[in-house]
Amino acid sequence: MNVISWNVNGIRACVKKGFFDFLSEINPDILCLQESKAHIADIEDHILNPKGYQTVWHSAEKKGYSGTAILSKPKPSNVLKGFGIDKFDSEGRVTMAEYDHFIVFSVYFPNGQMNDDRLMYKLEFYREFFNFCNDLRAQGKELIITGDYNTAHQEIDLARPKENETTSGFLPIEREWMDLIVEQGYVDTFRHLNPEPDNYSWWSYRTRARERNIGWRIDYVFVTPGLLPAVSDAYILADITGSDHCPVGITLDLSKLNA
Repeated sequence: MNVISWNVNGIRACVKKGFFDFLSEINPDILCLQESKAHIADIEDHILNPKGYQTVWHSAEKKGYSGTAILSKPKPSNVLKGFGIDKFDSEGRVTMAEYDHFIVFSVYFPNGQMNDDRLMYKLEFYREFFNFCNDLRAQGKELIITGDYNTAHQEIDLARPKENETTSGFLPIEREWMDLIVEQGYVDTFRHLNPEPDNYSWWSYRTRARERNIGWRIDYVFVTPGLLPAVSDAYILADITGSDHCPVGITLDLSKLNA
């Protein structure tokens, strides 16, 4: 089973840049989207409900902003839009789908670059969202938390760490939250299996950054420890265009969970 996450930076724009070619070629079992930037009423049905997929879309109240979705071949037993805090849920930042062995989240973590208030909003989001996740873990649930975390964790995760030490997305206080997530037992699947540098998931549209691979790894698939034996691969699909982000994902061998 493949679980893939992609910040599409506008689903309608991404469709014009090859989204359905990606869907056909890569054929994900579960696809988590971020930054859909569209109200459900404004999305054409062939986008809203691609053939072969169950879908759940969570739009922001503000038009053309934020938004998450999950497209799924297996039918989830339960879906959830948001996690119960209005000031976050109104921005459409979290979509959840539950299956037999795990819960999948598609999360668009806030960007803290606008001002100090938004940085504080971002840090509060981290705290409250992972409190919610930890409550689920206490109930015995295994979690897959995909999405655009809007933070590069370590120096290896961006091309120019020294130049960005005072930039939101690589601030010490943001990186400390990534440390805490790992300390709580969540596993960064890509870094667990891939120690190599120069692997990024986002490139600025300015200055041909993607051509030169001057990027950041800010899109992740974290799993709880009980799922780690089933993770047979973790990857970044850097050749897939259509957004300033590329898809990231994992392959699961669910038979390992029953062994």
